[in-house]
Amino acid sequence: MESAKEIERSIIKKYRKQIWAPFIRAVKDYKLIKEKDKIAVCISGGKDSFLLAKCMQEIKRHGKMNFELVFLVMDPGYTEKNKNQIIENAKKMDIPIQIIKSNIFDVVTKEVEGSPCYLCARMRRGFLYDNARKLGCNKIALGHHLDDVLETTLLNIFYGGEIKTMLPKLHSKNFEGMELIRPLYYVKEKDIIAFRNYHNLTFLNCACKFTEEVQNKEELSKRKEMKKLIEYFRKENKHIENNLFKCVDNINLDAILGYRKEGKKYSFLDNYEEE
Repeated sequence: MESAKEIERSIIKKYRKQIWAPFIRAVKDYKLIKEKDKIAVCISGGKDSFLLAKCMQEIKRHGKMNFELVFLVMDPGYTEKNKNQIIENAKKMDIPIQIIKSNIFDVVTKEVEGSPCYLCARMRRGFLYDNARKLGCNKIALGHHLDDVLETTLLNIFYGGEIKTMLPKLHSKNFEGMELIRPLYYVKEKDIIAFRNYHNLTFLNCACKFTEEVQNKEELSKRKEMKKLIEYFRKENKHIENNLFKCVDNINLDAILGYRKEGKKYSFLDNYEEE
């Protein structure tokens, strides 16, 4: 069986351009890690969060900043099979996880008609913040990648009627002093998949009991629609990822009808002078 050292080495060497460099660039561009931080790396069991955990270990090992890491697995009601797979992957990748039990799966499937995913995500986020703070952490790190950012942007445009994206970091509104960071912000999902396949690793997709029962409805997912749309445009325009990303990093306030800031709505008419 491949050793954790070989997996670590591939991040720095083989996947330096695809994974390590964009990871480091995001950390620097958005000042995601600071001296004396204590960061809870949140591991869901999927490919993204496990890769994030290894990248965070590597930057701590090779970087110049003094900070602490804990690796937090929130068990919302995993089956024994899925929980064991998380534990085995953590051993294989040499990640010292802490598992904290909850009953979130049971709660959301009883209280919500239809898909409980939105409520589940909110409850899981709150649970992670709360337990990370109890462990003395000031930040939680999630494994969202570039494709998540682009899909979220399009979802908000097509289905939310607003230009809004997934930020690389944000302060918690409900847990004072806590911050969320996304160090894989520049990493493409296809490169995470390539890393996984190269090492013959098997991760969980979505371990939710509800999702397992409705896998045949996955095609109806709005996020999957956006994923397909981005993939289509990738074939037509090799710059599509950069252009989509830039649209929320290069907004021209001189040429939009209106915007909101801190809950207040502004219009271009506010500063429009009649001739």
